[in-house]
Amino acid sequence: MLRRNQRFLTQMYVLTDLAVMLGLFLAAYWIKFQSGLLVSYITVPFKTYLVWSTVYAFAAVLIGFYTSFYAPKRRKKFSRDVLNLLQVQSLSFLLLLSLLFITKDVHISREFLALFFALNLIGLVVYRFTVKRMLTVLRRRGLNKRYVLILGAGSVGRSFHDQLQLYPDLGYEAYGFLDDFQDEHDSAVQKRYNGRPLAPIVGQLDELETLLRENPTIDEVIIALPLDAHSKYGDLIKTCEKAGVKTLIIPDYFDLLPAKPFFDNFAGVPLINIRDVPLDEMGNRIAKRTFDIAFSLAALIVLSPVMLLIALGIKLTSPGPIMFRQERVGLNRRSFHMLKFRSMRVSTDADASQTWTVENDPRRTRFGTFLRSTSLDELPQFINVLLGEMSVVGPRPERPFFVDQFREEIPRYMVKHHIRPGITGWAQTNGLRGDTSIDERIRHDIFYIENWSFFFDIRIIFKTVLKGLIHKNAY
Repeated sequence: MLRRNQRFLTQMYVLTDLAVMLGLFLAAYWIKFQSGLLVSYITVPFKTYLVWSTVYAFAAVLIGFYTSFYAPKRRKKFSRDVLNLLQVQSLSFLLLLSLLFITKDVHISREFLALFFALNLIGLVVYRFTVKRMLTVLRRRGLNKRYVLILGAGSVGRSFHDQLQLYPDLGYEAYGFLDDFQDEHDSAVQKRYNGRPLAPIVGQLDELETLLRENPTIDEVIIALPLDAHSKYGDLIKTCEKAGVKTLIIPDYFDLLPAKPFFDNFAGVPLINIRDVPLDEMGNRIAKRTFDIAFSLAALIVLSPVMLLIALGIKLTSPGPIMFRQERVGLNRRSFHMLKFRSMRVSTDADASQTWTVENDPRRTRFGTFLRSTSLDELPQFINVLLGEMSVVGPRPERPFFVDQFREEIPRYMVKHHIRPGITGWAQTNGLRGDTSIDERIRHDIFYIENWSFFFDIRIIFKTVLKGLIHKNAY
């Protein structure tokens, strides 16, 4: 029987968040208007500030539910919690500013709004960190723990047991194993653990019902059995549900799956979707495309003087066209022509598209060397973004010749084509440009695809501007 009611805890989190935000509203109001620390002119009554702050607080809670911020925390790292908090508070603040603009309530102090937002971020992080630390201390003392029974003492079960030991602060502890083929771990396994605690094998699978009845401290059962034992799953799940114990299944082929598979459904038939791509959701695609159009239009307008100067520089330093069009492979493996400012001498070599650019490449012009080292040759790709062929952020597209080569050498290479390619990407902002490991680039690209969010894109853009434009491997 579960010892913790998650719904009750979620309600407590929501109520506490509301209380903290309203308390921080009072603190922000006092600092701005009553403490004398800041110059203040009260142009609207206290009630107006209270109403808008309440709107902000409830908006934060609703957005929190929509973004799964109030999902069970036990399996989440605190850093992820902080990132989600920043996302929720930022979206709520933008919504508040939009409502103030729509209602033309322009007399609300901007200093108060900025102060309230900052206090919310700091206050909620401190409050959640305090709760996290308190729970950690309690768990290390044996309180507020969840005990897990693992069915199967083979490699899958032991692998899960190892993960429990790696993250003790999450509050999970293995009660033991049930296994039909061994009553204790063999000496080789014991030796590998080298004195670290390894939960014992406490019985066989047919003892599950008795064990759950006699040990109400067991909260969850993890089925970690091999594929040839799947016929037992039905009875095991019924036994767990009869005892009121939560059941989770680790498929024997889990090592073949990526980091975030999820269950899908087609006409009532359950399917395991082996790769969760947030941009498969229509709302996320619309949000990203809207941002791409707005950002690329703004970039082309703001950077148009720079682009005109670059065009002039190309014409003065090398005969030939200003733009360079090259075939690349994009979304859904479809080809398109990517635009760049020409940085190399005009060539009639048919093999040029099959040649990798290297440092001190003799094909480059002197002005082209400057363009490539500063990544200014990439600016015309904002036109590709407007045309829907690229995104501002995404995996960098490659030429068909190299795509055919890499798809044979790197098994997951083609996964990058699940989304639009980008002008910049997570791999590039981590130094993976030019002559660097393709395997590492793909690993970063897949991480981006599986963890996409609007704020992740903003983070990559900031990293690109701050340190990604000039790089030793940009040639």
